[in-house]
Amino acid sequence: MATGLLPAASLVEALIQICKEVVAEDKLLCSQTRNSASMIQRIKLLSSLFEEIRDSNNPLHPSSILCLTELFSTIRRVRLLMQACKGRAVLWNLLQAETVAREFHLLVRDLGNALDVLPLSLLGVPPDVREQVELLHRQVKRASVLIDVRDSGRRERLFQLMGNKAGTESKIIEAFFGELGLRNAGDYREEICRLETEIQKQAGTGGLVVVSNLNNLISLVEYSKSLIFRDDNISEVTGELNGQWKQDGALASGGSMASHIPDEFRCPITLDMMRDPVIISSGHSYDRGAIAEWINSGHHSCPKSGRKLIHTALIPNFALRSLISQWCQDNNVLLTAPDAASSSSCGLLEEGFGNGVSSVNEAVDHISATKSAFDAVKLTADFLVGKLATGSTEIRRQAAFELRLLAKTGMVNRRIIAEAGAIPFLVTLLGAHDQRTQENAVTTLLNLSIFDNNKLLIMEAGAIDGIVEVLQKGKSMEARENAAATITSLSMIDKCKITIGTHSAVIQGLVELLREGTSPAKRDAAMALFNLGLYNANKAKVVAAGVISLFVELLVDDKAGITDEALAVLALLSGCPEGLREIRESKNLVTILVDLIRFGSPKGKENSLSLLLGMCRNGEEVAKQLLLNPQSIPSLWTQVSTGSLKARRKADALLRLLNRHFTQSQSSSTTEH
Repeated sequence: MATGLLPAASLVEALIQICKEVVAEDKLLCSQTRNSASMIQRIKLLSSLFEEIRDSNNPLHPSSILCLTELFSTIRRVRLLMQACKGRAVLWNLLQAETVAREFHLLVRDLGNALDVLPLSLLGVPPDVREQVELLHRQVKRASVLIDVRDSGRRERLFQLMGNKAGTESKIIEAFFGELGLRNAGDYREEICRLETEIQKQAGTGGLVVVSNLNNLISLVEYSKSLIFRDDNISEVTGELNGQWKQDGALASGGSMASHIPDEFRCPITLDMMRDPVIISSGHSYDRGAIAEWINSGHHSCPKSGRKLIHTALIPNFALRSLISQWCQDNNVLLTAPDAASSSSCGLLEEGFGNGVSSVNEAVDHISATKSAFDAVKLTADFLVGKLATGSTEIRRQAAFELRLLAKTGMVNRRIIAEAGAIPFLVTLLGAHDQRTQENAVTTLLNLSIFDNNKLLIMEAGAIDGIVEVLQKGKSMEARENAAATITSLSMIDKCKITIGTHSAVIQGLVELLREGTSPAKRDAAMALFNLGLYNANKAKVVAAGVISLFVELLVDDKAGITDEALAVLALLSGCPEGLREIRESKNLVTILVDLIRFGSPKGKENSLSLLLGMCRNGEEVAKQLLLNPQSIPSLWTQVSTGSLKARRKADALLRLLNRHFTQSQSSSTTEH
């Protein structure tokens, strides 16, 4: 079985190279200075050990190879942690000081665990090197979490600045940021960019508090930058210049020009200065009235980034509001509270705000045009729904087609059609004998379901039975495909997952489509099964329908072209005992997954690694198959070095698991002899 391991010479060279890379990183300067410096010293000492092993040219015992492999994995994670700290915003590292210190301690502990079983007596290294390694071993076993006093002090000062920006002298702020390495305007801009990048990472998983803290840090850096590097030579302008806000009291008569308002104080929707800034789940800030209008009109994405909103809560951005208030005070600007009229219309005024000024007449014209369009869609929807209710077969087919087109674009259209009462009539048309009528009905329901509020309306109208009927016995493959896509759309809401999962015919119909459908139909069916499987109670039902063997076949079916979707479903189903058991029993699956790790897509590689990791846990036979496969270990090492972040973590975990299995099997063999 040792043939599956990395060759000893290559492993030692890899260890020497990874040590050089860590040492070249140099210690961290602004945070974790002591932790990083201590870690670099330990790695330097281990590098001497590895060089002695290389120069000795002695053959390595299998147990030595396993220990060295574990050391390589740990040192590589040291490099990744140090690179991550250097790539992150300085202020964020400071707030996370205790968390990062614990990460360093875990790596120190892993070094100690690897050294516990390192057979120094078998390596043939000089006595002085052996003594140094033994001393290092004792030190790391005694090590505890090290939180630098300087980090704690800087963290406290940061909190003080966040709580009292306006009352702190600019020299104190400049000295603090200079201590952290921010010395010119470019450094401040780079720090803001890194904080914004961190928001994108944390928006979906970090929670509201984390995103709010990051926004507060951005506000602090922006305020400090404007305070320290402001241009004192900007001339004052009079109220006669364009851009002065006259009617709404936004500027006092002797104030500055509106175009000089900092960009970070403007709402991305209206481009006006925010009066009541709030944070949405993407991490971006908007004026409350503008973003509320955007969300209430049916949009469920961030206007600035396009990211889907994981919730629609509006969190007051007190830090930004304080900065705006301070700026207004410094520039003699009168900031008034938003009135009801401006709040209700700001989401509609999407044009004419290039310089922060808009003609009242243009705004009125725009609102009038929008209202006219809204009324036209409502009249059209009411007319077509009437035809669905009372028209002949031909008229109902045509009305369903027109509603299909109307619902194809625009959340507002989808809301208006549902409010006109179209959904119950469309549900009755799912059982139509005419092929085109059935296609139009199910596709219109699919389009309407994109608007989240309509999902529950469709479920309440009893549409599932009709959709399943189309899924299983639809009069065309297009109708069956769109029925599967409708189930996918509906099952995006947890409540719908539960309800749909109680219909046994749904899962069976999707499985039949996987067997018989075209490539797009198979993809829609796979996505629907994935969505349903996200609800734990549905996993066993999906497995019981016989999908495991079917998806394993689809992994290598080039005509189907749904390898990634099949892998995603298999990885999901491996999370339940029934699914994992069937997956382990699948023939040739290990070989297929190893090939997909080598040649698959990035997402496919991640899911292949997830599957193998799940299969190997308490699965000795799978681990043996991997160790006997000559391509498995090199493929895992490739992912450790070049894969995505998730792939690196999973490959690293799988290698460690295989190492433990190999060690146990060697120990058993030695005991038997």
